[in-house]
This record gives sequence, C-alpha cells and structure tokens, in this order.
Amino acid sequence: MSVPTRLVVAAVLAIAVPLAASQAPVRLTLATQAPSNSTWHKALGELGATWAKVTSGRVTLQLFPDARLGDEQTVVKKLTGNIQVQAALLTAGGLANIADAFNVFGMPFFIENDAEQQAVQKKLEPRLQEILEAKGVHLIAWGTGGWVELFSKQPIRTLAELKASKLYTGDDRLLQWYTTNGFNAVLLPLAEITTQLKLPSGNINAAPNTPYLAMMTQIFTPAPYMLDLHIAPLVGALIVSTKAWNSISADDRAKLTEAARAMEAKIRSEIPALDATSLAEMTKKGLQVVKLAPPAAAEFRAAATDMVKTMRGKMVPADIFDMALAERDAFRKTKGK
Repeated sequence: MSVPTRLVVAAVLAIAVPLAASQAPVRLTLATQAPSNSTWHKALGELGATWAKVTSGRVTLQLFPDARLGDEQTVVKKLTGNIQVQAALLTAGGLANIADAFNVFGMPFFIENDAEQQAVQKKLEPRLQEILEAKGVHLIAWGTGGWVELFSKQPIRTLAELKASKLYTGDDRLLQWYTTNGFNAVLLPLAEITTQLKLPSGNINAAPNTPYLAMMTQIFTPAPYMLDLHIAPLVGALIVSTKAWNSISADDRAKLTEAARAMEAKIRSEIPALDATSLAEMTKKGLQVVKLAPPAAAEFRAAATDMVKTMRGKMVPADIFDMALAERDAFRKTKGK
C-alpha cells in the first residue's frame, strides 16, 4: 500500500470513529414533583445510574424531587425555555402545560381500568410524540401512579354532596370547567392540600389523590373518607428537551430509551400493589372507604359522560378526543362490553 493510500485510509478510519466515543459529556437536570423516597424517585435514581453505566459516563442525571425546582407549570417553562431544566417527570396535568392533548388522560370516568388506559395510550403515543416534538420536547417513556380516588373530610355518597364540597383543583381551566358544571372547586397550589385540609375552616374539604400518594402525604388523616370510585388513571411521562436530546449520540439515545422503557414497565408492575398496601394501612389507621349504592354510582357515571363531552374541542383537541374515544370503545368491544 503506497504512502498516499495509507494516509487516505487512516483519514477515513478517523472520520468513522463513532460519535459516542467523542461526544462531550451531557448532564441532564431532571425536575419532578415526586416525593423523595417514593417509588418514582427511587426509580429515577436507578435510571440515572443505569444511564451513566450504559453510556460510560457520557450521560448523567441530576435529580430534583419534591418540586424543588418549582411546580409543574414552572418546570415546563424552564424546560421549554432551556433554562436550568433539561428533563422532567410530569403528570398528564403538567404535560397539559405543553399541549392540551394530555388532558385526555384526566377526563373523569372516561377510562375504567389499566388495560384500557394502556390501549388508549399506545394508540395516541405517535400523535402525542409529534405534538411534543413540535414544542421542542421529546417523550422518552411513560409513567403511572395508579388510580385517582376522592379523599374528603366528610363522607360523600351522592353527586349532589360532591358538588357541594369544596373540591381542590390545581388548574385554572379545570376550575372554570368544574364551575360551569355546577361544582364548587377551589384553586390551590399542590403543596397547600394537606395544610388546608387540616384547618377547621380550610379552603377545601375534598381532594383527589391516589392511595399511595395519600399515604405518603398523610392527607387521609385530615380527610379520613375515600370514595371508592376510580376517577381517572394518574398518567405521567418522562420528557427531555429536544435540544438536550439531540446533543446525545443516536447510539446513546437508543440505550437511554431502552432503560427508561424498562423503568416504565417496572413502575407499572409495582403501583397496583403499592396502592393496595397503602389502602390497607390507611384503613387500619382510621380511613373509611365509602362504597356507592348502584343508583348513585350510575348517576356519577352518567353525569361524568355528559361533562366529558364538553371537554372536546376545548380542553382536549377534537382529534385527540375522537381518537381516544374510538380506541377505548374498540378495546371494550374486544372484551365483550
């Protein structure tokens, strides 16, 4: 081989060195509302360790739980503005600050069980990915937090009693929606729920939560009644700014995604047991579970069905609403419903 030929070959080989080998280290700051030592916080810690391992330290994760970097609305502003935060684990409500489409997961009584939720989520994922990418955000994996129930200071057994309660909400548009539909909703920061429930004349006397989170935050102490009626699944997602994501090599992005999806599956498998254990523990400590009589349950669901329709084209884009409805109904048909 002549000298010029060897030089050409050497140049080609140098260019062909994988980007991963020369990629500058990327440190992602991740913000979440998840409480310290919760299953989500622990899973994110394990994910960070896995990411560092599979990328040989090229990608690391710095976690900020407990809303230390602000509420979800604030975190979204920081992430989309590429200020301080590059990644976040958000609830669907938080994701709705990026795109209204994510309100689809919070529609009351729209989805009845985990299998339905996963079917609808899988169907919507490609479209939701497109919507997020247009906003400068990449969805890495989904998160789940179990099922949202209603905790209250007094037992709630009818729709009328629910409408008369001072119901917590953390969203301006949900406040308007509740008010339009005859509810007495109160807008408060998430951190104020327990404080206000503890006050004899607090601003709220009822708040939605999952059993696991209710146990962790101890809201069942001032609100010792739980309405045994699944309101909606607590859906979330792990996202990263597209700018930060694109600074990582394609090879490493594939590794990060694989690890994150494994985390998603692990959390989904753990949450039902955590909710069940939490509910049993709270019951031992005085929580009373209120089971509705069939007529009252039917009234709740009928009212929710009518109310959900008013979300279409307003809180939930019409195409997303229709896609979710079609997939849910198609799934139910496969189950003989």
